[in-house]
Amino acid sequence: MANDNTNASKLINERIKELGDWRGKTLGKVRGIIKKADPEIVEEWKWAKPTNPGVPVWSRNGGICTGEVYKNAVKLTFFKGASLKDPSGLFNASLDGKVRRAIDIKEGDEINEDALKDLICEAVALNLSK
Repeated sequence: MANDNTNASKLINERIKELGDWRGKTLGKVRGIIKKADPEIVEEWKWAKPTNPGVPVWSRNGGICTGEVYKNAVKLTFFKGASLKDPSGLFNASLDGKVRRAIDIKEGDEINEDALKDLICEAVALNLSK
């Protein structure tokens, strides 16, 4: 679908609103943290097809992470998560992947905002270093 930033931001807003539950609130919250971590991060909307409405993607000089929504979790998948230091232990899914790592946020989970911001900044720095 559209890769145009304004359209992508609008689609993410719509997705948050249409979820209308803790998952929408969680996606909105992590989106805010991502944008605060680095205001130059670009929002994209990718992989839309008849069976899937699409997925929010945050990028800067390459992909940073996706924000997929499932019934029981909001999943932030970091494209190069295996290369990032995670001293706070945020990664709790896809831990055996060679490249990606993910954070599953379940209903009622507290989000460690500072640690997430650090992870985002580290992912941006990694992308900018190539």
